[in-house]
Amino acid sequence: MPDGPKSLEGKKYPAKSHAHNVLSHLKKKNSAKAQEVSFFISGEDLELYKYCDQTRPFRQNRYFFYLTGNNIPGSHVLYESVKDKLTIYLPNVDKEDIMWSGLPLSKDEAAKKFDADEIKYAADIINDLKGLLSKACTTDINKFNLEFKDYLVEKDDDFFYALDEARAFKDDYEIELMRHAAKITDNCHLAVMSALPIETKETHIHAEFMYHALRQGSKNQSYDPICCSGESCSTLHWVKNDGDITPDKRSVLIDAGAEWDCYASDVTRCFPVNGEWAKEHLEIYNLVLKMQEEVYKLMKPGVEWEDLHLKAHRVLIEEFQQLGIFKNEYSVDEVFKSKASARFFPHGLGHMLGMDTHDTAGYANYSDPDPLLCYLRIRRKLEPNMVVTNEPGCYFSPFLLEETLNDPLKSKYINKDVLDRYWYVGGVRIEDDVLITKDGYEIFTKVTKDPKEISEIVKAAYERGVKSYHNVV
Repeated sequence: MPDGPKSLEGKKYPAKSHAHNVLSHLKKKNSAKAQEVSFFISGEDLELYKYCDQTRPFRQNRYFFYLTGNNIPGSHVLYESVKDKLTIYLPNVDKEDIMWSGLPLSKDEAAKKFDADEIKYAADIINDLKGLLSKACTTDINKFNLEFKDYLVEKDDDFFYALDEARAFKDDYEIELMRHAAKITDNCHLAVMSALPIETKETHIHAEFMYHALRQGSKNQSYDPICCSGESCSTLHWVKNDGDITPDKRSVLIDAGAEWDCYASDVTRCFPVNGEWAKEHLEIYNLVLKMQEEVYKLMKPGVEWEDLHLKAHRVLIEEFQQLGIFKNEYSVDEVFKSKASARFFPHGLGHMLGMDTHDTAGYANYSDPDPLLCYLRIRRKLEPNMVVTNEPGCYFSPFLLEETLNDPLKSKYINKDVLDRYWYVGGVRIEDDVLITKDGYEIFTKVTKDPKEISEIVKAAYERGVKSYHNVV
């Protein structure tokens, strides 16, 4: 398998430090509860499909992984705050399974691999839980730990708060994993741009991305890749990926991210089908790029994410007025207060990123009546060591805009004759992965978003390979 980050060679995933982080946040939330607390979390196990002897794809419990760095199915973890002791329990050895799956990780091998005070087998769990001063907090009681339910307390709000807040702030080890995931993803996006001569279907883009991710050692995607063209680009989570990429569609959008060691990347890029930007497509691309750039100018610790999101809306309004989509006879403030931009940029500016694509502790408020804010996934100030996405977008969806165009209070700001020229674009979104630093930010995403460079990459692919690729697919 290809190597991971060189800077992490010889180092262990900092599970014990993560347990301390959780305990620290629990103390801040409820100091009395944290006095003699223990945490017990079960990882996921292999499960069979119904009526079948084949297992479902395995995805480790992220809370469990945060406290262990262990991706072995059927494992468990116990952290005892009184003893400051972290114990990882491996699944009991099934001698019959060795014939099919090979030797499991031994206790000695696990001790060298994992940051734990002790390695045991699952058979030891009951006795250890019996010896606790009080019941252990767990995320949930399920079929993987049902036999231990008498010794567990599930779904404690303070415990979940502590877990979520701990996960929101990445340490150096996690940051390196995420940089590596972003590097793999950069290479995959570049490969897609460079292979357009043979990409005649959205499925081809999907396949190209996953092929290059797998070659780099990333066997899992952070989420289902979104590969769309033309008007399909107006659907935010288009995962059908089944359309034809024809020259008349002109625009392509790919939102895809490779995963590394359970840590996510999430990147979106757009480009013209044959390397030549159509006039309206380029105008909207530059508009979204400006939205992102203006947000970067303000991004630093202490800034409310909501303010960054609303700044992006104001930039969209200003640029729409330049293009004539919004009428110039009204001020930017008037259009902003009308919420007329909400359905052109319907999603939030971005989200927390970590082990989950939409990671913990963003504290979204989906019941917010404000259409500019109801889908915003982060409702808090930025702080150092958070990782977020910066992903403004602009969409031309008849479904989304129907209500706006039929509302006289909003439609009066829109020049429908000009708007009609942009429907074919579908949508444009540009997305980077960003670490908040002590005095600003670091962008993990390196693949180009410069429209001239993108055009040159796609054109070069055609000049280099269109003849030889023409009949491949």
